[in-house]
Amino acid sequence: MAAAERLVVKIGSALLVDRETGALREEWLTGLAEDVAAAQARGAGVILVSSGSIALGRATLGLPTGELPLEQSQAAAAVGQIELARAYRLALAPHGIKAAQVLVTLEDSEDRRRYLNTRATLETLLGFGVVPIVNENDTIATDEIRFGDNDRLAAQVAVTIGADQLVLLSDVDGFYTANPSEDPTALRYEVIEKITPEIEGMAGDAGSGLSKGGMKTKLMAAKTATKAGCAMVISEGSVTRPLKALDEGANCTWFVAEGDPQAARKRWIASMKPHGAVRVDPGAATALAGGSSLLPAGVTEVHGSFGRGEPVEILGPDGKLGQGLIRYTSSEARIIAGHRSGDIAGLLGYPGRAALVHRDDMAV
Repeated sequence: MAAAERLVVKIGSALLVDRETGALREEWLTGLAEDVAAAQARGAGVILVSSGSIALGRATLGLPTGELPLEQSQAAAAVGQIELARAYRLALAPHGIKAAQVLVTLEDSEDRRRYLNTRATLETLLGFGVVPIVNENDTIATDEIRFGDNDRLAAQVAVTIGADQLVLLSDVDGFYTANPSEDPTALRYEVIEKITPEIEGMAGDAGSGLSKGGMKTKLMAAKTATKAGCAMVISEGSVTRPLKALDEGANCTWFVAEGDPQAARKRWIASMKPHGAVRVDPGAATALAGGSSLLPAGVTEVHGSFGRGEPVEILGPDGKLGQGLIRYTSSEARIIAGHRSGDIAGLLGYPGRAALVHRDDMAV
């Protein structure tokens, strides 16, 4: 874990909220904040994907245990989200760390425009040294636009931000050959290099009652993360300093990443069908070859019709240079082509991003 530059940590409801009282486990959260501060101190950007809003809101509203109707679940989330955000802010403040609340739905990862907005916001927050607290927007989400559990949400966040490690803090200490609470002969895997059909067949649906994610959803998260070049670990998180314990050799199961996260992202971008093209001058072509972003000033032509976040070909004087996710629509790109980034606001009538295609969204 000490090598992680981008670390996403998923926190289950059962760790954060007392099962019987519905109260926040403040001592545990204080310990987690110490772990986050230690990770930041060694140079890692940290994002927390936290459950707990519905559990906290349920207690505040005095709602019964068990499955809630959708409207009551959404109301509990609205009440609990305030408590959750406040708890993280207070826990991180003694370390000089600011927290931000980011609420998302499944649509935000499926729509390229929203995906780019989410990515840009998270990147900016990490650049300021802020710890984003991400949760599904349960207040408005319906079944059709839900991730459904924070294991898969955490994996999608890890992919979005290009994380190299994803930690699922849970109420189990790893992946077993069978459910250890039912089968005393079950064995825990230390490392899983590839998720095979045999591995998938071992996954059960055991849950804590507070959280929705069983082992099957954790395997789904592992598939998403590892294919994007992000290693994932399942670890029991109830100890006071869960990340420190993991660092020091606590029981866990690591899922090995398939290559580097940035390389995986570049392959994904390169595999997309382009919706248009931009042609650049020789100076811009040289800059792109050196790893720079594509600025409007270097663009000489814009071809096709495309929306923000869609893939476009990047053409140089001698042919195709690469492909990238563009940050402007085709009509906007035509207006700002050939102009300096500082002129964008005056040309469009509203401020825009400096790069037409950012180097992180480009496969050259």
